[in-house]
Amino acid sequence: MTQRLNYTKASPDGFKAMRDLQEYVDNSGLEHPLLELVKMRASQINGCAYCLDMHSKDARAAGETEQRLYLLNAWRESPFYNERERAALAWTEALTRVADNDVPDDLYDEVRKHFSEKELADLSFAIIAINGWNRLAIPFRSEPGHYQPSARAKSA
Repeated sequence: MTQRLNYTKASPDGFKAMRDLQEYVDNSGLEHPLLELVKMRASQINGCAYCLDMHSKDARAAGETEQRLYLLNAWRESPFYNERERAALAWTEALTRVADNDVPDDLYDEVRKHFSEKELADLSFAIIAINGWNRLAIPFRSEPGHYQPSARAKSA
């Protein structure tokens, strides 16, 4: 697979806007391990190899266990995620698949038990950001395998 287009060079202002959103999310106060699970789950649903490569490396560098990463696709049947993570993963799936399904009231009510209004808005921005990154990496064929976690990812 060959990269079709380097969107960071083709549209530096657009890339900066995406980076600004990502920086906001990264500094929103939501837990880094939770954000990495959200990024991984959305990227699994979307089939984004580049983002799965990146976020699995970032998650492991930050101390995430292999077991939790391997079982993320089956998080509902796995005992390794807490209630807040489960709520975030369900919200991630609903927002990522919003074109196919409504976001039901009972899901919103469940998620609100675990997230304040600000946290839920920030979680939603995180999901929007990773879906945006997926939608850039997939059509332009960003090549997985070369990403290395930054010192920031390792310390998060």
